[in-house]
Amino acid sequence: MTGTATRYLYLARHGEATPDGSGLTQTGRRQATLLGRRLRNVPLAAVHHGPLPRAEQTARLVGAQLEDVPLHVSDVAGDYLPHLPEEGELPPGSADFFARFLAGVTDGDRRDGPVLARRALDLFTGPVDGGQDRHELVVTHNFLVAWLVRDALHAPKWRWLGLDHGNAALTVIRYAPGRPASLLVSNDMGHLPADLRWTGFAPEPRV
Repeated sequence: MTGTATRYLYLARHGEATPDGSGLTQTGRRQATLLGRRLRNVPLAAVHHGPLPRAEQTARLVGAQLEDVPLHVSDVAGDYLPHLPEEGELPPGSADFFARFLAGVTDGDRRDGPVLARRALDLFTGPVDGGQDRHELVVTHNFLVAWLVRDALHAPKWRWLGLDHGNAALTVIRYAPGRPASLLVSNDMGHLPADLRWTGFAPEPRV
């Protein structure tokens, strides 16, 4: 028996995207490059990224700062709604707000998103087989980062809603054998200078 080892899951939202979502802005490219430099000394085994241009371009710019780390494109790391709350599932005080946010959800969203979300939990979470710790980066979108953080905290499924993450911010979750998941780092923008922080958020006070 080889047993299990600890997984360190590094999560990053893509860099700032153009208004049409076709790729990264100049700011987004700078953010992605600096994120890659931040991760140079991390023994990453792989970088997974979603198929949309803003995630793929971010992953490639991050990968350019790393040494011999393979990049893997995956629909599981894409942009989708991981869970659609049923009637009565949301707290009364915020149900109307989130209902407006989710207005326009299609049948395809309802069908495909939860399937991909379950696959994401299978693929990216929990300890790993074997005796060696594993470090992996997932370059993705806000919703999936929120979904995985929610799962690590054992929060209700609907609670991915309202968890916002900045462009190229870093979140790290540890999955150690025999222990609950630990959120080690959340929304960390320390690798970004002040003018590159807080993109991807609503125009609210910055700290």
